[in-house]
Amino acid sequence: MAEVKKSGPAPGGGWTRFVTARPRLSLLVALVITALAVLAGGGVADRMGSGGFEDPDAESTYATQVLEREFPASQPNLLLLVSARQGGVDTPAVAAEARRLAERLDAEQGVGGIGSYWGTGSPALRSEDGRQAVIVARVEGDEKAAGEILERIAPDFRGAHGPVDVSIGGRLAVQHEMQSTVEEDLLRAELIALPVTLVLLVMVFGSAVAAMLPLGIGIVAILGTNAVLRGLTELTDVSVFAQNLTTALGLGLAIDYALFVVRRFREELARGADTRTAVATTLRTAGRTVLFSALTVAASLSAMLVFPQYFLRSFAYAGIAVVLLAAAAALTLLPAALLLLGERVNALDLRRLFRRRGSAAGARPEEAGAAAARPGGREPGAGWARTATLVMRRAPVFAVVTTAGLVLLGLPFLGAEFGTVDDRQLPTTAESRVVQDELRDGFPGSPGGGLTVLAEGGATPAEYAGYRERIAALDGIVRVDGPVASGGGAGAPAYFTVIPEGEGVGETAQRVVGELRSQPAPFDTSVTGAAAVLVDSKDAIGDRLPWAAAIVVVVTLLLVFLLTGSVLIPIQAVVLNGLSLTAMFGAVVWVFQEGHLAGFLGFTPTGDIETTLPVLMFCVAFGLSMDYGVFLLSRIKEEYDATGDHDHAVRFGLRHTGGLITAAAVILAVVMVAIGTSRVTNTKMLGLGVALAVLMDAMVVRSLLVPSVMKLTGRLTWWAPGPLRRFHDRFGISEGGAEPERVAEPGTARTPDRVTESESAEAPERTEEDARDRESVGR
Repeated sequence: MAEVKKSGPAPGGGWTRFVTARPRLSLLVALVITALAVLAGGGVADRMGSGGFEDPDAESTYATQVLEREFPASQPNLLLLVSARQGGVDTPAVAAEARRLAERLDAEQGVGGIGSYWGTGSPALRSEDGRQAVIVARVEGDEKAAGEILERIAPDFRGAHGPVDVSIGGRLAVQHEMQSTVEEDLLRAELIALPVTLVLLVMVFGSAVAAMLPLGIGIVAILGTNAVLRGLTELTDVSVFAQNLTTALGLGLAIDYALFVVRRFREELARGADTRTAVATTLRTAGRTVLFSALTVAASLSAMLVFPQYFLRSFAYAGIAVVLLAAAAALTLLPAALLLLGERVNALDLRRLFRRRGSAAGARPEEAGAAAARPGGREPGAGWARTATLVMRRAPVFAVVTTAGLVLLGLPFLGAEFGTVDDRQLPTTAESRVVQDELRDGFPGSPGGGLTVLAEGGATPAEYAGYRERIAALDGIVRVDGPVASGGGAGAPAYFTVIPEGEGVGETAQRVVGELRSQPAPFDTSVTGAAAVLVDSKDAIGDRLPWAAAIVVVVTLLLVFLLTGSVLIPIQAVVLNGLSLTAMFGAVVWVFQEGHLAGFLGFTPTGDIETTLPVLMFCVAFGLSMDYGVFLLSRIKEEYDATGDHDHAVRFGLRHTGGLITAAAVILAVVMVAIGTSRVTNTKMLGLGVALAVLMDAMVVRSLLVPSVMKLTGRLTWWAPGPLRRFHDRFGISEGGAEPERVAEPGTARTPDRVTESESAEAPERTEEDARDRESVGR
């Protein structure tokens, strides 16, 4: 078949002309904007918080705020663990030094609610061996202000003080150390991911020039998102953990999109198109796929906005921003760069160092394409085509076995237990973690396990006493202390401290929360404490989870329908995407809850998983799965529109995207594993879990389940009722940019309205390719 060199003005619409009109100016403007983003986003981590796991409108949050205002000593967030060097904490020298430390702490600006073992004599503040005791305090202000106070005073109190050694712990110290650990781990993850990613991109593209383009797009997306987050910190609370998602998606999705665009551009060059025509065709085809992919990922992430916890909302802010910026860069900056580079995009082919000079494999892309077209030449993606042929030949077997395997991998999640974040998220060497371990192991009771009942509206001593007797008689309660009144006269608030049996956030403590809230009282009551926060968080997530799921499902169905014009494919996409996540959720419980591989991965299992993590991991992993799904479906749809041959279109789609999707998944998995090297357990769980989900989706679902299911549904895959077909004809977008084809009813043959010259010329090639695929599978 003669190869025709295309020439003339670039085809395409207004967007193509806009993007390619002044490429040098576009890149210069992008460089200036990126530099401004570096300045705007500088120091963003210092303005973020490490909390956000509580529902701000919950009863426990309200009670905590009142207690912090009226009874600062009841809600300490800082403690000094005082260890006697010799003897016990009751020796005169140790007691005198401890009192001096308490007085100095009380004199610090922004610190109040001082209490200590030496001031109260409370046995709960003294270790069982008598060698350690604590001083507690309340540092005022929000997370940022309290953190600044802690940074100022910590060096003056930490370390040796005469006969005692002092370590700093408490909730504030845990949050502050967690924030600094996340920042350090993120820098290390970037230093790991960037060079490894560059090496993988060189292996995928061969050309060092082509490999640098996706990396550049990712860096632009990350820097731009940091600037967006910096602006958001002026308006609302943003979690420091969201920066991990910024790095992961900024590199991962930008590389995905750039891979797809650059690969299509090089294909067009190999077919003989001039540079401008190749860019226009790439934008009209791969560009539309990138746009649809970005919208589906952003829709999945936007579902987290319905939850009240700012931890989840922060990931939505970061995720949506980085996805849209990555897509924008891939659809504006990348075409401009490709237009300037032209054939030089294939320059610096490092793979030639490892190949014999002059071989077809080492030739330039256009030469390689010509070699593949010659008789006996090996077609690009032939292995993926053979895989598709084999899977489709045994479609029922592959569909059933793959589905059963994925369901089996997800079974451990049925035993999931949900908990809250505590100091055990940190490595065992972290100072605040060491202090909390000492409290857990050496002090009486369960630190942080108490519940507090806030009483408002005033009551007589007899009414308080009667209420205390009633709640003390409840099953599962060890002790009730109080009431402690604020001293504000009649109607002033008071509080009771309730110590439940077992773990502070265990099943008994959670049950006691419900019973305390349902207990009648002659005054208004509100319950707070670790177990109450957990109960309220689970309720908030449970109430809003159907809405979040509805957003993800409805938007996915709509976007995939607009892309394909099919009723069945969107349903398949949602179901198969859900199946791709089962291994991730099963592994989360088996590894992080039950503690398998804890020593190897370096974390402390707590017997539960943090309540918000499954929601976060679902939204991120589902969006990434749709990313790969859109890449595959768009190429299948493009070929089906051109040929009307369903089986061939599936093989063609997998042939031309299987390697690309796998490469993109491996690169994204590398980034997520780099994130998973974090010393903070939740970040480790997010990184490793999403990496597993991405690999399962690319290597199992897209390679085995999608072609087998599409073979079983046959031409029915493309069916849609008349009104929906007309709706898609008017509003749908096909990757090829051609007028959408009306799909014949199932069981009828397709009669194309017209056969283009290229279709006619490619038909014999397509028949020969399919025959070779079937023959190789048969052998």
